[in-house]
Amino acid sequence: MSVIGARPQFVKAAAVSRALSGRVDETVVHTGQHYDPELSAVFFEELALDEPDYHLDVGSDTHAAQTAAVMVEIERLVDAEEPDAVLVYGDTNSTLAGALAATKREPTLVHVEAGLRSGDRSMPEEVNRICTDHCADVHYAPSETAVETLEREGITDGVVRSGDVMYDTLLQVRDRLADDDVADALVPAGETASDGHHADRLVPGDDAFVLATVHRAANTDDPDRLESIVEGLSALSRPVVLPAHPRTVAALRREGLWERALDGIDLVEPVGYLDFLRLLVAADRVATDSGGVQKEAFYLDTPCVTLRETTEWVETVETGWNRLVGADADRIVEAVESAVRPARKPDLYGSGTAASRIATDVERRLG
Repeated sequence: MSVIGARPQFVKAAAVSRALSGRVDETVVHTGQHYDPELSAVFFEELALDEPDYHLDVGSDTHAAQTAAVMVEIERLVDAEEPDAVLVYGDTNSTLAGALAATKREPTLVHVEAGLRSGDRSMPEEVNRICTDHCADVHYAPSETAVETLEREGITDGVVRSGDVMYDTLLQVRDRLADDDVADALVPAGETASDGHHADRLVPGDDAFVLATVHRAANTDDPDRLESIVEGLSALSRPVVLPAHPRTVAALRREGLWERALDGIDLVEPVGYLDFLRLLVAADRVATDSGGVQKEAFYLDTPCVTLRETTEWVETVETGWNRLVGADADRIVEAVESAVRPARKPDLYGSGTAASRIATDVERRLG
């Protein structure tokens, strides 16, 4: 039984479920943690994922309420389906809920993307990672750093350095990234596609632009941090294209920053997986608070500036492909304006065979 519920998990599951096909019977549970069509359904379409066997429709809520709702349903499904293993991905509330429900039942608990740490326990994702790793029976770690982290925490049994399954998926779709003009898919935030108002001006030919994403609660729920990020992005010399997460739109409106953001940033509606990767390829550089985007930028050779003080993908910083600037407007401007592609890009997260390794190991463990 595989538990998914958010954008990065759909991307990871696209590789792992494909690799598991024909080896084991898989039941897929979509928790509904991400419920906006561009954050959920479009990923299933673009990545050719089968429809989930179960859709829990939990939607948005507090961390405790969302986690509890998923736990109750996963426990019920585990009892009904009696899976040999429950597989969870990454660090969301869906991850933790699936882990807690499974670890108190019979199935083997498998954690894909184990061993990541930012060192910042104020992040809900960090707590989710730690708890899931210490519940899990099998840990698929994307890097040697992740393996070493697990070892420091006393976790050595069932640890496999698999590589990063998100890289597998990206390689599978990379040839499709040149299929369409990405500008045709961009709709100004607040508009609808039916208006016929496409944002061609947002990606002006071959001109340089910055791609930005802001969605983490630490940035959207803190008025001072959010204002500083808006000021920093608005002050850049290049145009800034920002696909606006629903949480970000709500925060900008709530804090009275919506008009200020519109003045300096090209806010667009959320885009699907392929269109986002097309933007990332076309962008001169990216400013983000997303862990997944940090990796995707690395894979696609786009210099990254991270709007956080810490990252779980420490290797991208150590090799010069990523800079941490927090929410400081001046640091954002300096880092984005001075970002360059490093001369060297080491193999940090495997060669695109992580899902195959995971499927082979799962099959062996389950007999």
